[in-house]
Amino acid sequence: MSLQLFHGTAIHSREPSELIILENALVIVDRDGKIANLVEDVPRDKVPSVLSSLDIHSSSEDVRYLPRNQFLIPGFIDTHNHAPQWAQRGLGQSMHILDWLEHVTFPNESRFQDPAYARRIYSSCVDGFLKQGITTASYYGSLHAEATKILADLCLEKGQRAFVGKCNMNRNAPEYYRDANVEASLKDTEECIAHIRRIDPESKLLKHVLTPRFAISCDPELLDGLGKIAAANPDLPIQTHFNEAEQEMNFTRELFPQFKGSEADLYEHYGLLNERSILAHCCHMTEYEMGRLKELGCGVAHCPVSNMTVGGGFMAAPVRDFLRRGIDVGLGTDSGGGFSSSILDAMRQALVASNAREVMSQGRDKGLDIGELFYLATLGGAKVCSLDNRIGNFEPGKEFDALIIDTNAPGVMTIVEDEDSTRTIFDKFIMTGDDRNIIEVYVRGRLVKRLA
Repeated sequence: MSLQLFHGTAIHSREPSELIILENALVIVDRDGKIANLVEDVPRDKVPSVLSSLDIHSSSEDVRYLPRNQFLIPGFIDTHNHAPQWAQRGLGQSMHILDWLEHVTFPNESRFQDPAYARRIYSSCVDGFLKQGITTASYYGSLHAEATKILADLCLEKGQRAFVGKCNMNRNAPEYYRDANVEASLKDTEECIAHIRRIDPESKLLKHVLTPRFAISCDPELLDGLGKIAAANPDLPIQTHFNEAEQEMNFTRELFPQFKGSEADLYEHYGLLNERSILAHCCHMTEYEMGRLKELGCGVAHCPVSNMTVGGGFMAAPVRDFLRRGIDVGLGTDSGGGFSSSILDAMRQALVASNAREVMSQGRDKGLDIGELFYLATLGGAKVCSLDNRIGNFEPGKEFDALIIDTNAPGVMTIVEDEDSTRTIFDKFIMTGDDRNIIEVYVRGRLVKRLA
């Protein structure tokens, strides 16, 4: 890979309330796909002299100059995604969560026992998410080890950064779609861990993520076994569903009465709750469980689209409260549960959910602004995945996961007018743009999408 040089507007975040817009920025990406330098406020005619001062001997023709209608942003991070549900998006909306699993999801996911089917759907899935600017995804696979390995192979081949997890579930699922027993579930998990380490030994793009679907689908012995794997492999992330819907929470309480309704105590007991844990949804939180998540350093995957369409009710997670307490929050498409696989749509729905929370809290939890939504989709997600030392913004030393946005691309984004400020143009993209405006996608400096 050769040195890559970009000049123009770069937009990123350092904190939820700190949206940074750098006009005339010079971004230098080294041959390893890392950001070697970010030089602010460089007029176009000064670029050659700045490069020379940095001992970079490139001509002006080597620089990618972005016009006013284009800008760089970090790649989007999807902290909660069910890859097998790519082909069932939009189905079962308005159903309660356990009914949706039984009638829509389990029959669909069972089809991934066929490797050819898995390869076809997963190939489309990874392509589809890259097309939408999702440079990092935390994927739940199906329960099938072979299909999970295929998903990992495809992410590596296509260049997407990903956590890939074999879904563990040995009860409260149909006979045709459950792990045969605890031993088989754990053996398949170890096999998938070994496969991912074999194909990406330095974890440049991939990691296996331990994935108990939720406590309902795992008996105590399986949760205990996964906790032991987590303890023996401190590099592996962990993901599960947490306090998603009242129907799910009530059933969990029946199955694990010793924890008195606390999913935090349940998962902590089995060694599955720590700073590596990515907890999806977290819609119904007690003060006690808020405290445990903060103390243990867990991250929250906020999935506003699915929370309002599948599960039973209008579920608006307390995102403002999480941020106030210093709990890391990112966005998840929950593709399959929600009708959209777009992080842009997740940002917009998170705005709606936050406005609802403001009403529900009688004004205590203020709605999120666009800068905060952008943070959740980028650096917030990186923190949830414990990847913020590598990705999430354009700090030098981090890897270049980035999108080039073109606000003049054919589509239906709000028209850009001559008097618009850069911030106005950015806001218009966030609220009305789509994948057609994402003309290039980079992961570790590698171009993985270019709009024809």
